[in-house]
Parts: sequence; C-alpha cells; structure tokens
Amino acid sequence: MDFSAVDDAALVVVIARSFGKADAESTLNDAVGALYERYGRLVYSVAFHMLGDIETAEEITQDVFVRVCTGADGYRSQLAKVSTWLVSITRHRAIDELRRRKVRPEKEQVDWPDENGDDRLDVLDGLADMDGAERSLERSVESTLHEQVVRQVVALLPEDQRQVLRLAYFKGMSQSEIATLLGEPLGTIKSRVRLAMVKLRDSFLERGIIDAG
Repeated sequence: MDFSAVDDAALVVVIARSFGKADAESTLNDAVGALYERYGRLVYSVAFHMLGDIETAEEITQDVFVRVCTGADGYRSQLAKVSTWLVSITRHRAIDELRRRKVRPEKEQVDWPDENGDDRLDVLDGLADMDGAERSLERSVESTLHEQVVRQVVALLPEDQRQVLRLAYFKGMSQSEIATLLGEPLGTIKSRVRLAMVKLRDSFLERGIIDAG
C-alpha cells in the first residue's frame, strides 16, 4: 500500500491499528517504511549528534522505529508533532546508551570542530534559501579558506549561531531538522543561519579572503 500521501499522524494511527495483527503485517511494514522514509535521517542525525558513533546511531535508529510500532497507540497528536515525538524517543534512547557507558549527557551541546577533528569543510553543501552572496561565500570557503582561519572567524559568532552552523554544515542537517532537534521555530533557525552567514561574509571581506563583487 502506498502511504506517501498520508499525513504523519494518520500513519501512526495505521501503525497502531496494524501492530500485532498477522493479517495486517504488510500494511504495518508499508506504514513504518513511509515514516522511516520521512524521518529516518532526522532520527539518525539526533542519535549521531548525541553519541558520535555511526554504528550505535544506526542501531538506535532501527530501535526507534521498533518502539514506534510498540508505542504507536500511546501517541497523541494534540500533544506533539510526530517528528517531535520521534526526536523525544531518540533522545531518551541515546541518553540510556550514554548512561550505560557512564557518560554524562550534555543537552544540545555543539562545538565547532577542533584542530584534529574529523569534520571537513567539504561537506558545506549550502542551504536551500541562501542568496547568491551566501552561495558565493560557500564556494569561497570550500576552495580558498584554511580551517584555522574559519575557526578564528567562527569563534567570534554568538553561541547560538555557531550551533546552527555546526549542525547544518558539519552534521548535514536541514534547517527544519535543526528546528526540531533544538525545539525552536523554523523561522528562528533561518534567522540565525542568515545572521551568521552575513557576519562570516563581512569578516572574510575584511580579511580580503573573498571579493566584494
């Protein structure tokens, strides 16, 4: 069955009604598959952001959607969007894993990559609503800037702006995914990204790293 046009809350209802019924196994699989297609990347991003472990993040992602099946009948659309519900399940599952490892979870802590980190500037793939000047900046960052210069400039940004850049550029998350993860309105996230890009552009212009034109 094709559930691509069914809204999120209705999908969860289908999952709740199909779970545990032998004659509805195909329907259950299709509904869960549709939900995974929409939010699998978000769930994985949250898990990886909290744990920094690809294999464990993948395991948690699979586990979250198993928990969706077993807990779908407890979901209440009036209390939270499906995406928020999924993020909540993911966070609790990741925190359980951190506790198992005896690691203290830090809420939404996001730092700019350090000198020896694995993050790369070549994952700067841009954001959908960036204007031409920002796209020019992005290309210049990719092709001409040394990472040390980027760190020095980024260090001057307010923490909330550094955070969204980190999630967007080095974690590969979309603006809507960042908004869901941080529990902030999408407009707020877009504003932070825009302000950060403007400040970066101005700093690079001052240093002669990019041209004004």
